[in-house]
Amino acid sequence: MGKAAALCGGGGTRGLVSLLSAVPCLACHELPAMSGEPGGRGGGGPAGGPPAAPPGSDTYKGWLFKWTNYLKGYQRRWFVLSNGLLSYYRTQAEMAHTCRGTINLSTAHIDTEDSCNIVLSNGGRTYHLKANSEVERQRWVTALELAKAKAIRMRNNQSDDSGDEEPASQSDKSELHGPLKTLSSKLEDLSTCNELIAKHGAALQRSLSELENLRLPADSGEKIKAVNERATLFRITSNAMINACRDFLDLAESHSRKWQRLLQHEREQRIRLEETIEQLAKQHNSLERACRGAPGLASGSASIASTAKGSVQSAKGEASDEDEETEYFDAMEDAPAFITVTADPKHHRRSGSNLSGASEGHPEDWTLEDSVFESSNQSSYNESTGKDLLPRKRRRTRIPDKPNYSLNLWSIMKNCIGKELSKIPMPVNFNEPLSMLQRLTEDLEYHELLDKAVKCESSTEQMCFVAAFSVSSYSTTVHRTAKPFNPLLGETYELDRLEELGFRSLCEQVSHHPPAAAHHVYSRRGWTLWQEITIASKFRGKYLSIMPLGAIHLEFHSSGNHYVWRKVTSTVHNIIVGKLWIDQSGEIEIVNHKSKDKCQLKFTPYSYFSRDVPRKVTGVVSDANGKAHYVMSGTWDEKMECSKIVHSSHGSTSTEGKQKTVYQTLSPKVLWRKYPLPENAENMYFFSELALTLNEPEERVAPTDSRLRPDQRLMESGRWDEANVEKQRLEEKQRAVRRRREAEAVEALEEGKDYEGYIPLWFERKVDAVTGELICVYKGGYWEAKDRQDWAVCPDIF
Repeated sequence: MGKAAALCGGGGTRGLVSLLSAVPCLACHELPAMSGEPGGRGGGGPAGGPPAAPPGSDTYKGWLFKWTNYLKGYQRRWFVLSNGLLSYYRTQAEMAHTCRGTINLSTAHIDTEDSCNIVLSNGGRTYHLKANSEVERQRWVTALELAKAKAIRMRNNQSDDSGDEEPASQSDKSELHGPLKTLSSKLEDLSTCNELIAKHGAALQRSLSELENLRLPADSGEKIKAVNERATLFRITSNAMINACRDFLDLAESHSRKWQRLLQHEREQRIRLEETIEQLAKQHNSLERACRGAPGLASGSASIASTAKGSVQSAKGEASDEDEETEYFDAMEDAPAFITVTADPKHHRRSGSNLSGASEGHPEDWTLEDSVFESSNQSSYNESTGKDLLPRKRRRTRIPDKPNYSLNLWSIMKNCIGKELSKIPMPVNFNEPLSMLQRLTEDLEYHELLDKAVKCESSTEQMCFVAAFSVSSYSTTVHRTAKPFNPLLGETYELDRLEELGFRSLCEQVSHHPPAAAHHVYSRRGWTLWQEITIASKFRGKYLSIMPLGAIHLEFHSSGNHYVWRKVTSTVHNIIVGKLWIDQSGEIEIVNHKSKDKCQLKFTPYSYFSRDVPRKVTGVVSDANGKAHYVMSGTWDEKMECSKIVHSSHGSTSTEGKQKTVYQTLSPKVLWRKYPLPENAENMYFFSELALTLNEPEERVAPTDSRLRPDQRLMESGRWDEANVEKQRLEEKQRAVRRRREAEAVEALEEGKDYEGYIPLWFERKVDAVTGELICVYKGGYWEAKDRQDWAVCPDIF
């Protein structure tokens, strides 16, 4: 089974599943109902019946009996195996809203006690499962082993990419043995196939031998004997193929040592050249500034030489002018390491013919593009960005001050370690008077960055504005340590600024467990944004990790450029002792799926031992050919700058085993700067100017809108005790609705009818053509219903 499971990493689970499905099970003479087999609708059948899955998926589903306790014994549960996780539900209908438990197979131990039992253990969690038959048990064990092997390989690949390699020799070795590792994997796949052939071939020969012993006509016996001989020849041929592959692998291993010695010599030479190039780049930059600063000195050589020497030394000692203009960026895990040196625009305009082709055109392009870049500094939240927009409506500029409630956080949270945050009953004392839907809408505070991106003719230039927009959404989180309200299922939130700012936004809570919100924004300025975000959060005792899952899509109407990216992890520190503070860490890769341009941004986690600027963000914008055009730099709580690359020198691999490049750039331009907080913001939950208006009462909105949520409204007014009572009432009302849906699902299942579960009102699930993921997209109808004031389809959730 271990060999068979290894095939998961080579050709994927689907390849081996197809192979197993093509061979009839000799015990029961029927095809296993594995993933990718037609006929599985996920509708289920009797307990322990054949598992089913949607055609073409890597999911394995079916009924099993799970041990609960000594009173209830084994209970029938619906199990779903997907992406290395085994989850279970009471009914199939619960898959849409309530997961009863999940176990990660990458670290799980799979054991079989008797003919029908399966035991899964992962740390302190153990599942005792029972299948309806031995054949059914074997199908599940096969699927679990394959999923476990795939999960282990995915985990190992992620750890290999972490960038924590030690010396260069180790990285060289891994690089050289990469092809050998691939060959070994393929050989293991072939060995697995060979074992399967041998297994089923032996069974086939046994069946043929049994047929030979039967009383059959003479011609039938001859045919059976011929088939038996062909099966034997087939097994011999497969063994010969495996032996030939093994010989090839041995030959490749013998040559790898020679390749390693040659490559190590070349790498050492490149490291020395890289150090020389870096030193020359620093001295060249110092000489240029010295010439500009003292043009009238006749004895130029002595002065310049001393200036250059002093600048180079100051890089190691005190701060100097060079430290202000030269920025050293940390290496990103998945992107090349680089160093930037600020160049003189005048000098490079005179010597443009000698520049590297690191960016399209000549450096004069930077001055031609100033009209687009500079305009980003001239607009603010209080200024209109278009002549065709009406004057803005006066919005509120303050809310009631936050009451001074004392609360022992640890007394409430100590019993919640390891639990999903969305399932913890929390008093409003930890909340802010906004829902998660409103916080999601708050990402549009710097929407004018996208309005300016529409005007860009260059796709790489447009990528700079999109990257700045992706970072700007975190600027409001630096002081916002309070938790937003978890939206109720079916809750919506609209932000209609079509006449004032040119866009309107709609959010809907489309799932409760796991919590998921769908978001759609249309702008008449030429762009559309949509996303479905699921928040996965875990409390770890000292800190709280919040991991947004789901892709953000942005499309520009005129060019058709389609950008996709995902959010980074947010961490709330000092949960137990000290002042709460938030950090963002991880990487964002923004991809333009039309032009294939990319931008890789790294959010550097805060470290007490680092001399870097806190909350630092760095990145590079490159085109489809991997050619770098712009360097992005800044912090996620203050500003983002963009520097155009005019020259690049590719160095050798550094001691950490990463490619290092020296980028010579023009002076940076500020694309985005955070708006100052309103006066008295510290007493108003540190809300920004936009956040203060999000929960402002508004007429004609849907009855499910977050503005109408009573507990949130009471909290904003400072009536926290009443808000807690109202919050418990709403949550109990939602639980009652969920229990009613579960009962309806069980009743439909007993009657043999299909039960669809909860269906979002304004969004529908579709497979995204770009990412291939199942995502909730806006299906229309909300704004038309608002115009008619026809809200008959809206549920009563408040």
